[in-house]
Amino acid sequence: MTELKANFVDVSNGERRENEEWPALVVPRAEIDREIERLADIDRPAHGRRASKVVHPMARVGQGLAPGIDVTINVLKPGEETAPIRHNSSQVTMCIAGSGKARIGDRDIAFGRYDLWTTPGLATYRYRNDGPDLQVFFSYSNAPLLELLEVHYVEDEPSVQIPDAAAPGNDAAGKRARDSADDIPIGSDGARLRGYEFLIDPDVVPNPPLLFPWQEVESRLSRVAELGKDYTGRRLYLLYNPATLGRNGTTHSFFATIAKYPPNTVDQPHRHASAAINYYFAGNGRSTVAGRKFVWEAGDLMLSAPGWAVHNHASRDQGFYALTVQDHPMHIAADSLIWQETLKAPIVNLGSQYGAQTNRAELAAAR
Repeated sequence: MTELKANFVDVSNGERRENEEWPALVVPRAEIDREIERLADIDRPAHGRRASKVVHPMARVGQGLAPGIDVTINVLKPGEETAPIRHNSSQVTMCIAGSGKARIGDRDIAFGRYDLWTTPGLATYRYRNDGPDLQVFFSYSNAPLLELLEVHYVEDEPSVQIPDAAAPGNDAAGKRARDSADDIPIGSDGARLRGYEFLIDPDVVPNPPLLFPWQEVESRLSRVAELGKDYTGRRLYLLYNPATLGRNGTTHSFFATIAKYPPNTVDQPHRHASAAINYYFAGNGRSTVAGRKFVWEAGDLMLSAPGWAVHNHASRDQGFYALTVQDHPMHIAADSLIWQETLKAPIVNLGSQYGAQTNRAELAAAR
């Protein structure tokens, strides 16, 4: 085998690689419906998963609709069930037609149209369609990012169960080797020296699968829809997972939000490092992304905000409901979430610097 050698690349002249922006695009409902019909017509795969990824034409290593996010259309006919699977990518999933049950870890989740749930990384899961209609759901995952890093682990029909996250693994008394490891303050700024035991046994933040029932979510959306045309924020709710702490995620990689916009409402342009994918499941609207104009309607899927592209969205005569999945928490964890809430505002690094403020308090005080 030829010995590999590293290269030295002189960057003294300050030249940098330019970012390659993935253009926004709309995947029309008609194309999605045709793919759903095709999946329903094929022979059932041995593992039971009739699935198709929606892939951006610029995707290279990972099959994503954005560089770090994939969207998979999943279809089960009545009576069908998938084989168990697990992987270290995590998922946000929304049912768009039919109903059924998910078995995730040791939890059974019954779901219907527009319900949304999470599947933590390395959780074993399977699906069953116990209803009378075709079951269709979109799953969003961070697999493209892990594939780019060459660390996406997938195990079909796993036989090994994950230990209970709450159970310390050293002995019955719950002692941990890190309890005896060095944890030494150094300097005067809060820095510490810690032993190896901290690296291999970090504190556990329980991260069970979560269900966000559409009936409960929808009943509260009028609060954001009725904020008025002078409101400077976005009319949405974050589907928050407490395991993500201050990263404000639905998973550790993504947040999912549900928006409800009244007719003829326009957002101000902004931009952010995180990429966003919108699924418009009711109504109609328009967007301007990096200077290009788009129109969309119910059932369309859109790469609506490529990372750092200036964009804004507006409802048309019907208003709209939208699911947005964005890799915002991943960027916060990486200390890379640059954000510009208006084009006149400063660029800030969210999570390390204070972010933008809306006028919600002023509007509430005026009522």
